[in-house]
Amino acid sequence: MTVNETVKYGIIGVGMMGREHLINLHHLRTQGVVVVCIADPHLPSQQLALELAQSFDWPLKVFSGHQELLDSGLCDVVVVSSPNMTHYQILMDILNHPKPHHVLVEKPLCTTVADCRKVTHLQLLLSFKFHVQLLSVRSVLRFSKLMLGLFLWQPVAEEVVNAARQRPDMLVQVGLEYRYMPPVAKLIEIVKGGTLGQVKMVAIREHRFPFLVKVNNWNRFNSNTGGTLVEKCCHFFDLMRLFAGANPVCMMASGAMDVNHKDEIYDGKVPDIIDNAYVIVEFDNGARGMLDLCMFAEGSKNEQEISVVGQTGKGEAFVPESIVRFGSRMEGRDGVQTLKTENRLIKYEGLHHGSSYLEHLNFLSAIRVKGAKTAAVDLNDGLISVAMGVAAQLSIEKGRFVNIEEVLDEHNC
Repeated sequence: MTVNETVKYGIIGVGMMGREHLINLHHLRTQGVVVVCIADPHLPSQQLALELAQSFDWPLKVFSGHQELLDSGLCDVVVVSSPNMTHYQILMDILNHPKPHHVLVEKPLCTTVADCRKVTHLQLLLSFKFHVQLLSVRSVLRFSKLMLGLFLWQPVAEEVVNAARQRPDMLVQVGLEYRYMPPVAKLIEIVKGGTLGQVKMVAIREHRFPFLVKVNNWNRFNSNTGGTLVEKCCHFFDLMRLFAGANPVCMMASGAMDVNHKDEIYDGKVPDIIDNAYVIVEFDNGARGMLDLCMFAEGSKNEQEISVVGQTGKGEAFVPESIVRFGSRMEGRDGVQTLKTENRLIKYEGLHHGSSYLEHLNFLSAIRVKGAKTAAVDLNDGLISVAMGVAAQLSIEKGRFVNIEEVLDEHNC
């Protein structure tokens, strides 16, 4: 797809987040972007999306289901922003569809580790078929063995993963957009630049308002969301991996539903989503992470506060203040620098401080460069962020440390 070609988008799920994507894409119209169709079985959501599109002078074709949208052949790119529990089947249908569609799927990738793994395996299989001419006979035999269940990270597996990332017919990115928030992005830059030395500790605090009301209150139950530490905190587990430069080994969590939603009843059921938690993460390079979540803390100056401590320095990011501070052990308190961060590329701040706009800009760039770019946040990133959330939820349930391997093994992964 060349720079001059118009990129046609379809949006599956046009609730609050789907409409947010619609607005972001409208602000990218000068980049040759147009939304041509939507799919959602919820009529009020359809109507709100249509009204938005009419204000943009974008005529939309409306479908009640995602399969109809895919079969229409109208779009090149699909944004999946439907409820969490629908992601797995929608993704499987997209990946199996004869017409290739690039995909931006909202977090979490899926609600369970097993479903994430199935999606990942399917894309690997499809990429193998697409790139079979690049593989030796020996590699084909080894890959066949791998796909039968012996998922060993041998060189051939890496070769197939690379093929999946480079395949020109389909790119899949997971919507973990907090990476793009200007203060977070600046802190990532500082850490990767080595200013702080080898990272040893990452602490993330999110103190905020309760979960918003969604269509049919689907986000009030673990069975639909994957649990608060999957639904909400996959963002922070993704950031911890980035800052630590490592993968998780084990996790310990304590949390409960102490304040919010306790007086709500839906179809005779009381919500079961936790509203506060502490989570400790140990990484395979010796670094440690900590999450402090509270969803009844509206009286906070910042919603997110991130602290990264290395052997030689410390950095902090604050959202929405959009401030970054960093300093060294040698220079001490007097040497701490404070930066006000911004990204002039952002044309729409929206619900996530411009990060969704930058996410779309990045994804658009990737899909326009055939084979030369990969998804900034790929299926493996989505899988691990969910696995960390599942392990933390399980730790609360069992009252003990949970190894990531235990979560993967338990789900036949």
